[in-house]
Amino acid sequence: MSGIRTSILSLAALLQMAGATSVLAASSEADFKAAFAAAEAANKEAGALRNQWTVTAAALAGAKKAAEKGDFDLATAQSKEAEALAKASIYQATSEKQAWKALEIR
Repeated sequence: MSGIRTSILSLAALLQMAGATSVLAASSEADFKAAFAAAEAANKEAGALRNQWTVTAAALAGAKKAAEKGDFDLATAQSKEAEALAKASIYQATSEKQAWKALEIR
């Protein structure tokens, strides 16, 4: 049980750190494209682990929509959020591969 609790706390800390990092300077289209590509790559990795989160897809869609409107600050921020969410889902998938063993009756 404590292994799962530790995993959940680690995941929560990761998401909190991701949310705490904001875009301090005005973002350009190039910044958005780089952030979006990183988010898509992380989401693809999460998909390979069969652990994509729907909130990641929503953040990617929001980023794309903001970029289409020319709001690259928002688009970059949402891309970075999507990347953090995808990385958190990767962490969840990999940590739970081992955590379930702690719950197994021996």
